[in-house]
Amino acid sequence: MTQAESMSAMSQEMQDCVAACMECHSVCEETMSSCMQKGGQAQMQIMRALIDCADMTRMCADMMMRRSPLSAEMCAMCAKACEMCAEACTAMPDDPQMMRCAQACRRCAETCRAMAGMAM
Repeated sequence: MTQAESMSAMSQEMQDCVAACMECHSVCEETMSSCMQKGGQAQMQIMRALIDCADMTRMCADMMMRRSPLSAEMCAMCAKACEMCAEACTAMPDDPQMMRCAQACRRCAETCRAMAGMAM
């Protein structure tokens, strides 16, 4: 990759993926807060998945924005973390915040899988 290519504008697909990652990060953080307020109802498995997903999506977005050569691999890992989080959130189908989080995670996983398959 030349310096001109690395400094070029992000593709629309990459911009969409960064936006999906940031949205997912935000929703995971909100969901963690919601879980903590509920106390004992929040299972540790769900909290771990939320924390992993929030951290991964933020890092993935950061790496894409700085055009890291590791972005494709990070997108693949981020998609996996998002899928695990969406699965964990569906354990509480009556909780609207959990369902909102699962939806954001699935959208992020989809965009990250697409980016992982593209040359960055």
